[in-house]
Amino acid sequence: MNAILRSISFIFHPIIMPLVGVIFYFTKSPRYLPLDIIQAKVVSLFILTILLPILIYMLLKSVGKTSSIYLQTTNERIIPLFINAIIVLLIILKVLPSNEIIELYFFFLGILVSTLSCFILAIMQIKASIHMMAVSGVFMFFLALSIHFSININGSLAFMALLTGAIATSRLHLQAHSVPELVIGLFIGFIPQLILINYWM
Repeated sequence: MNAILRSISFIFHPIIMPLVGVIFYFTKSPRYLPLDIIQAKVVSLFILTILLPILIYMLLKSVGKTSSIYLQTTNERIIPLFINAIIVLLIILKVLPSNEIIELYFFFLGILVSTLSCFILAIMQIKASIHMMAVSGVFMFFLALSIHFSININGSLAFMALLTGAIATSRLHLQAHSVPELVIGLFIGFIPQLILINYWM
């Protein structure tokens, strides 16, 4: 059981969740987009949201600024969260501007708000679960897409609900977070997505 719960935290690491939301959007959206455009967006986002953060983490670890990919202390979180906010801002401005794919623009705007919220909390020495922030934001985005496009994705929503619970259980089991930290992460993940729905639905 310990191995399974540890694997859940690793496999569903927060850095993969934005790309999961983007791929889900492209597979479920009824809007036509040329395949080469989709591929270009996915590759760009893979580089910016996964490869680049991994390289930055390795750099920070080599200079002693981080000790684990899970960023266990609030002090370890400050620099990575600040850099991630810059990356997300770059994505919003250059990869997914509002005049191209508005749903994904506001999805990443919500991610930016969540990231900055977590960054501010880290400065205040308040630890929020980044895992819960990431999964709850994507869950809210899935739910919004199902309403926006009037599509039946009940299976995906059920999976996301189970995944959210599994991640929370995993983080508690590994003693990475307390219940309040998980709740804070949950709220700062889905609330920005919920508020921004008003601008694109």
